[in-house]
Amino acid sequence: MNKLTVNGIGLEVQAIAGRADLAPLVFLHEGLGSVAMWRDWPAALCQATGRAGWVYSRRGYGQSDPVPDVRGASRLQPDYLHHEAWAVLPVLLAQRGAEKPILIGHSDGASIALLHASRHPSTACIAMAPHVMVETISIRAIAAVRDTWLASGDGGKLREGLARYHADPDGAFWQWNDVWLSDGFANFDIRADCARITCPLLALQGTGDAYGTMAQIDEIAQRVPHAASLKLAACGHSPHKDQATVVTAVLAGFVDGLL
Repeated sequence: MNKLTVNGIGLEVQAIAGRADLAPLVFLHEGLGSVAMWRDWPAALCQATGRAGWVYSRRGYGQSDPVPDVRGASRLQPDYLHHEAWAVLPVLLAQRGAEKPILIGHSDGASIALLHASRHPSTACIAMAPHVMVETISIRAIAAVRDTWLASGDGGKLREGLARYHADPDGAFWQWNDVWLSDGFANFDIRADCARITCPLLALQGTGDAYGTMAQIDEIAQRVPHAASLKLAACGHSPHKDQATVVTAVLAGFVDGLL
């Protein structure tokens, strides 16, 4: 494991080899994700495109530095996605010499990608199952996950699964769950920010996504006329896992088209 210090915080970072003369792919994970939870898909996409890649775990996830008192004084605030996109990611990219990357985000990571592209130069932005506003379906699904965790007394099988990927599975779970179910996060809405994105943009969503409806990528398309959208049948919240072959081919074609 390699760690990079960003704003005084040690973040787990994985580098994937590829052509140095092309913009790298930067992978941004979902609310309970990490470097390891992407598995081998980032490497497969980098190989398909010939580009280098960077994958990192946000603070409190994977093997990155933990968040102390995650349910108290250090709990995530409703603007945590904005903070990651505008205060953390630019510093990490500058340190890696990748100030104009191709951003590939999933779920929370897709929202971070969109927010970053709205303010910072980006070669392209790919948003898989993004959240541009809060929907009732999302809150219900996340509340159901919390109830399952609590019903077991100690997180049960969900905690066991997270422990395989996170040094602090309890911290990883609660920092995500608490902020999403907080009153302040109900007003999360980045549609106006999306309207400022000028780089090539591709948004993907599965028709069977339990955490969001097609309204998410429809809203992006409405505000970013040059954006491309893809609605995937027989696909849930993780297009790169549920439809790996199709998604890899589509993304590789989109990235190759940038040349």
